[in-house]
Amino acid sequence: MSAGWYLRRLSRMGPREIGGRAGDAVRRRRWRSSLPDSPGVSGARFTAVLPAGTTAAVPPDAAKRLIAEADRLMAGHAEFFGVVRDDLVDPDWCHDPKTGRRAPWGYAFDVPYRSEDTVGDIKQIWEPSRHQYLTVLAAAYAITGDERYAERVAEHLRSWWAANTPLRGVHWISGIELGIRLLSWVWIRRLLEGWPGAAGLFEDNPVALNQIWHHQRWLAAFPSRGSSANNHVIAEAAGQFAAACAFDWFPSSARWRADALRSLERHLRANTFGSGLNRELATEYHGLVLELGLAAVAEADAAGVPVPAPVRLVLLRMTDALAAVVDSRLRPPRQGDADDGHGLIVDGAGTDRWASLLATGDAVFGRLAWWPEVTGTDVRTPLLAALIRPGAIEVTRPASRPAHFADAGMTVLRGPEEIWCRCDGGPHGFLSIAAHAHADALSVEVRHDGVDVLADPGTYCYHGQPEWRRYFRSTLGHNTLQLDGDDQSASGGPFLWTRHARSRVLVADTSDRNVARWCAEHDGYQGSVHRRRVELTGVSGELRIVDEVRGPNRAVRLAFHLGPAITADLVGNRAVLTWTRDGEERSAVLDLPGQLSWRAHRGESDPPLGWYSAGFGRKEPATTLVGTGSTDGAEGFVTVLGFGSQERT
Repeated sequence: MSAGWYLRRLSRMGPREIGGRAGDAVRRRRWRSSLPDSPGVSGARFTAVLPAGTTAAVPPDAAKRLIAEADRLMAGHAEFFGVVRDDLVDPDWCHDPKTGRRAPWGYAFDVPYRSEDTVGDIKQIWEPSRHQYLTVLAAAYAITGDERYAERVAEHLRSWWAANTPLRGVHWISGIELGIRLLSWVWIRRLLEGWPGAAGLFEDNPVALNQIWHHQRWLAAFPSRGSSANNHVIAEAAGQFAAACAFDWFPSSARWRADALRSLERHLRANTFGSGLNRELATEYHGLVLELGLAAVAEADAAGVPVPAPVRLVLLRMTDALAAVVDSRLRPPRQGDADDGHGLIVDGAGTDRWASLLATGDAVFGRLAWWPEVTGTDVRTPLLAALIRPGAIEVTRPASRPAHFADAGMTVLRGPEEIWCRCDGGPHGFLSIAAHAHADALSVEVRHDGVDVLADPGTYCYHGQPEWRRYFRSTLGHNTLQLDGDDQSASGGPFLWTRHARSRVLVADTSDRNVARWCAEHDGYQGSVHRRRVELTGVSGELRIVDEVRGPNRAVRLAFHLGPAITADLVGNRAVLTWTRDGEERSAVLDLPGQLSWRAHRGESDPPLGWYSAGFGRKEPATTLVGTGSTDGAEGFVTVLGFGSQERT
């Protein structure tokens, strides 16, 4: 990063954070030349096993998907962030197959991991070393008893431990990586119970003990601080806590466990709105934090460690909030950053992440009458449910499905034919840097029976491709209005916003079954205020969007991003949209503001425009309709989306 970036980053920190980071810098210098040996351990035993008969509760179709995935991994095949790999029989832990580069060796904190030219794509290097593909193999062993899976897990762990000695190389840089890796190791040991080599791989193995101890020592020394205390600190605390519960073998284990539990409680509450939505307003991180929290509670209950009531309460509220915001196909909003991060993976490809979380919520907390039905199956739910002790939580849960989350500024309008519309009038992300926020104030996201019609384009990348990072989190990259070519909030770098647009919701009325109404405004365009009104008519399913700008004459660009399944025929200011769902032809008509000049863009790269990212590292062309003009004399820009008919006038 440039010197200017460091100055901008420093400006977003408070005195306490600056002091903590200065202490971290001193500690890193001291650790460079002083690497202590882990304390000797004798008589260690692993007792946090699954109750007898747990794996018998795994549904057959979920087990079948898991075993198919495990067999692909055994053949060396995997896909990480859109890159297909066939080298997992004997992986090079520092090689990036995307760029062909290999991360340099040396003291961990000297490695310039943000430099793709030097290191490669760090996400490609880090992801396999979270060892979540090994939890899949270990789960396959637990279900089948086939020792091939266990032997491959042991082979890869020994390889990784030998190649990544403490504080050397890229895998000792980021706390979230260490935390998730520890959680994976706990579950690997648990799932390998019954394999004759399990104890020799872990508690009777000095190399494993050294790695587990140094991981926890690192996490105790370098927690994410202040403006960085987002989902990373949850992963750090959850991994530290899980290891200190399940691997309770060291003199510091009790202290690490107590400190991690305090951190987990504090930061789960800080990272979550009272309504249950995640404060980063990035849906995939809602899922990550919920998975991590549930896994931590499972370890506590397995070890008999009391958990403060607020921890379970936050997880309950997060689960109810997730049930409230998903669409008819159990897909939550696509909001903010998304990097496909998971807390615990024991399922095969094709397992629905969100259905799995709701199934676990049902097993642990009990579903409410208004929750959507979950028809899919998974492996993880019966495993977690076997460890987590169910119990009543003293809280009043919603009697009906919430539609408006005032603290998060999110409103979900629902209409006939499974029409789902998310309206965004919330804060610009979390903490002073809002690291995972997008400049998407007042954006809308519309689906019809689970199909993206007006889509949030997603994230695509973090490092190495700055022009694409800027586009996917820009105002133009969302279904909202841009003035003078500027973003509503000012970016200071890939994970740094130096000025945040302030939004406020003026109306959120879903009580009328005939018409649901929402209205909000933001002040991100200095000197002008953008106000948007949205109405969804219950009978016809017509969506009406009105954009108004108060202030001096400004150049306008109004963007509507269509989902990748949508074909658009644009004539003048009318677009006929068509798509297929379950073999049936569907259609809609989008009447666009006549004051603007409209053009369809698709798959353009210079500059980027007209793209959809279904997952991290993946993108595909999709149509974006952009209207250009000015605010001069315009009392409002009216957009009308009608479903099912091309005969509207």
